[in-house]
Amino acid sequence: MNNYNKSNFILRLLHELRRVIYIMLDEYRIILKDSGLVVVFLGATLFYPILYPSIYRNETMHDMPIAVIDDSQSARSRELVRRLDATPDLNVAYQLNNLEEAKEWFYKQKIHGVVYIPKDYSEKINRNEQATVSFYCDMSSFMYYRTMMLGANLGILEAGKDIKIERMNAAGITGRSAEISAAPFRYEKNILFNEPMGFASFLLPVVLVVIIHQTLFFGITMLTGTLREEKLVTIDPQLRQKGKFFPTIFGKALCYFSMYIVICSYILLAVPRIFQLPHIGNPLDIIRFFTPFLLAVIFFSMLISVFIRNRETAMVIFPFFSVILLFLSGFSWPESNMSWLWKSFAIIFPSTFGIQGYLKINSMGAGLDQVQFEYIALWIQTAIYFLSTIFAYRLQMHTTKK
Repeated sequence: MNNYNKSNFILRLLHELRRVIYIMLDEYRIILKDSGLVVVFLGATLFYPILYPSIYRNETMHDMPIAVIDDSQSARSRELVRRLDATPDLNVAYQLNNLEEAKEWFYKQKIHGVVYIPKDYSEKINRNEQATVSFYCDMSSFMYYRTMMLGANLGILEAGKDIKIERMNAAGITGRSAEISAAPFRYEKNILFNEPMGFASFLLPVVLVVIIHQTLFFGITMLTGTLREEKLVTIDPQLRQKGKFFPTIFGKALCYFSMYIVICSYILLAVPRIFQLPHIGNPLDIIRFFTPFLLAVIFFSMLISVFIRNRETAMVIFPFFSVILLFLSGFSWPESNMSWLWKSFAIIFPSTFGIQGYLKINSMGAGLDQVQFEYIALWIQTAIYFLSTIFAYRLQMHTTKK
């Protein structure tokens, strides 16, 4: 009897496993027959990770054109202009007569910053008074502002150091003593995780995770909407009669997971190395971390897809959440400065924990044990969305029978 029950159990298990594999292969068939789904699942995941790094390949700006208005026309002001032009960030492309003239060049985008040296600049320094130099920055792009401030501050500090040494020489302090008095301490700049302060190294690791999240979400919801448009109103018409939806869920999930574990390896491991983005994390830790991430996104998408009635609905939802997910992840704006409402809203999406964990592992070199919070959170999301998907599928089948 025991042997009979055991054999019967194994046969039932093999039968259900065959059903799961059949549904997985059938899901692949549906995807490959639909050109739109092929573009989302394969085209977008192959093309976008190459497109964005190519656009932002030059991570930092050098020799940004600026204009100088030198009303002082003195040796000191000319030395300051020389210092500004010598910085790697700025290029003094024009020396203009007044601010009105600078406005015209500014609005034509010929320059992205203006330095104004007043008439009394040299006189005040000679009288040991504090002189004023005005900077005007182009804030149409944060990169312009950053480059202007870095270059201008460096030039001002160097010119200020020379003036201090000159004053000390006049007071009888010369040589090395004057240099030490002018700069009493030396500082070493150690920029962690993004040494060149590049925009691509800051932004693109986050974008890569969002690409995975959004293409998977969009593909699953688009597929479901398409099936409903074709009057396949139930989740799986072939299984409706027996009410067995577990093989459907597992088969579909296995299809998406097997596809995206390969895509994840390409996007998260290969692309950063190809474009020299941060990639100091352990590849095995990244794959292990993204296992619950993919499962959470799959079941989250399958749950939402229950409420998708046509193909166009998915297209509306997709762009609406793309930018929101970037901001909710906390990479561009400190999470500590977000209100509790947005923090609570952020934990709904797997991308929030996926982005935070990926940045820590890939860009900061953390191990899997150092991202336990995000890792456990993703497994919790997987469990919640899996159970919710089961409930939603069962409810839909029960409604369909009625």
